[in-house]
Amino acid sequence: MACKKKLHRYRPSAEPPVETQRTKQRTKPEPADPTSIERGVRQLLADKVNGNLVGLWLLVPEHLRLGTWDLLCGWTAQDGARIEPRLALQLIHEAALCTTGLRQKRTLSQKGFELANGLPFVATDQAIHQLLGSHSVNDAQRLQIALGQIRRASGHYQAKLLAIDPHRVRSYSKRQMRRHQNNAIDQSTKVAQTFFALDADTAQPVCFLTATSARTATQATPELLDMAARILNPKTGDTLVLADAEHFSAELFDQVHAKTGFDLLVPMHNYRSLQDQLRSIAPDQFTRRWAGYATTQLPYDLTHSQTGPYYQFIQRQGERPQDWTFNAFLSTTNRDETDILTRDYPKRWHVEEFFNTHQSLGWKRAGTMNLNIRYGQMTMALLAQAAIHPLRQRLGEPVADWDAAHLAKSLFQGLDGDIRVTEDTIVVTYYNAPNVDRLREHYEDLPLKLVHENVDPRIPWLYNFKLDFRFR
Repeated sequence: MACKKKLHRYRPSAEPPVETQRTKQRTKPEPADPTSIERGVRQLLADKVNGNLVGLWLLVPEHLRLGTWDLLCGWTAQDGARIEPRLALQLIHEAALCTTGLRQKRTLSQKGFELANGLPFVATDQAIHQLLGSHSVNDAQRLQIALGQIRRASGHYQAKLLAIDPHRVRSYSKRQMRRHQNNAIDQSTKVAQTFFALDADTAQPVCFLTATSARTATQATPELLDMAARILNPKTGDTLVLADAEHFSAELFDQVHAKTGFDLLVPMHNYRSLQDQLRSIAPDQFTRRWAGYATTQLPYDLTHSQTGPYYQFIQRQGERPQDWTFNAFLSTTNRDETDILTRDYPKRWHVEEFFNTHQSLGWKRAGTMNLNIRYGQMTMALLAQAAIHPLRQRLGEPVADWDAAHLAKSLFQGLDGDIRVTEDTIVVTYYNAPNVDRLREHYEDLPLKLVHENVDPRIPWLYNFKLDFRFR
């Protein structure tokens, strides 16, 4: 009897289908193999697309300049023909749209959104959850470092002043966790917290950490500064880190002073004992800088500290002795205290401005407490912000001053247009676009402009089509 070889058992298995959100009420499994994805994308391009989400296509040239696709392929560890990097690009564009809530409560399909991701469909929450859950915290941190190094080389950071600050978002999780109190009046609440590092001169984010609510600023800051150091590569004494009083601890000062190349400046807690010490300083030790303002610098022994020396920067405000008020800061450096206190430290408030402007991208709403998923989602928001920043600069006022939600509503979701193919170029046409002269200046004849910038105009997730824009 002849032996059957049964070679069909050794054929490579087909890619499992991905669940897609066709409308608000209907989901549908779609094939996710590279051939099916390419056929679907090419068919949509052949059919032509009309919609009000084609404003997102203005981010495509910024992705090409930034190298977003290579970063996503590295994060997913997958070839560009597969679906994983495209799902990650969907996350980035959802962040740019400031979308919140579950996908079944809204619809992004059939408006030009899915094509910008190199997909013929919009993936569901479950598909995105599986993608994020398959990558670790370390994967997201490596992606942040790679992005930060690209931005550093592109001149997005001056790397002279670094502002760090915890950003806490209220959580409605049922889990047991540490609660935080914003002030003496408000009730303690559960929070999801993130620790940000921001270039204080350019107001651009460098990196972040996210953690459970139990992690303190003292515990998180050394890891945050280690990531920032790998991005900025600072020389010893070149970069000053500006923090708030929450970071005032001997343990943190010792770690920063001994193990990093950063200098640190932190305001001291304004306790009565500190005020008594400041008032006991002889008036002739202060140097009068201008009317009502004087400063001095003194060596300081920090209790429980194992390293040093440290320096206390003191500012005195008020012209008459009975009007004097004092504030003190502790630093690892003995730089000129007047410049640091009056010119540098006020820039720390760019952190709060950054949160107010950009938190809608993905740092405003606390979702799952699974750190792998939160890290991945929030890192995709960081990529979205990195792509949106140069777009703001190209469009100028008033667009450059809009917050993320306003930009998403008025630009990314506010432009009607259509998408079609002419030979090897995808042509996106906008109707009645604002700031049309600025748009024409930067986006008409785009392939030629990208070549002049030494950027390959072919879009790898759109099968090497080029992109151009028209404004009617």
